[in-house]
Amino acid sequence: MDGFGQKIIAALEENARQSVSAIAKQVNLSRTAVSERIKRLEDNGEILGYQVLTKIHAQETNQLKAYFEIKQGGYKSAALVQYLLQYPEVKHCHATSGQVDLLVHLEFSNMERLHDIIFDVDKELPKGAKLITHMVVQEWNQNN
Repeated sequence: MDGFGQKIIAALEENARQSVSAIAKQVNLSRTAVSERIKRLEDNGEILGYQVLTKIHAQETNQLKAYFEIKQGGYKSAALVQYLLQYPEVKHCHATSGQVDLLVHLEFSNMERLHDIIFDVDKELPKGAKLITHMVVQEWNQNN
């Protein structure tokens, strides 16, 4: 896929209901060229379909959740917590007693984003510290 195809897909991901004319303006191609490229992207399986997401559906399906369990051997956690809180995906940092020093709650939209955060955080951990990731696979609350 070339750069125009990537730009068209990005525009459709932003708003799949926008007109071909609007997309053409964004990617600097003619309306006809954009229509042809969209058809080709659909035929080649790059675009698998379109869907409607309601507010409730979006809240339920677009948020993956995980916990980081960080063991750093009793090192002071304040600097690490400040680093973690720079990520909007980090919702809570809890200092805990026992073998785990920090329990970090994250909410994110895709696994690639989680992987990027893990990679970044791992570089910031003190030598000998350990990060374990726990994915949330089911959730219960008082209303269930």
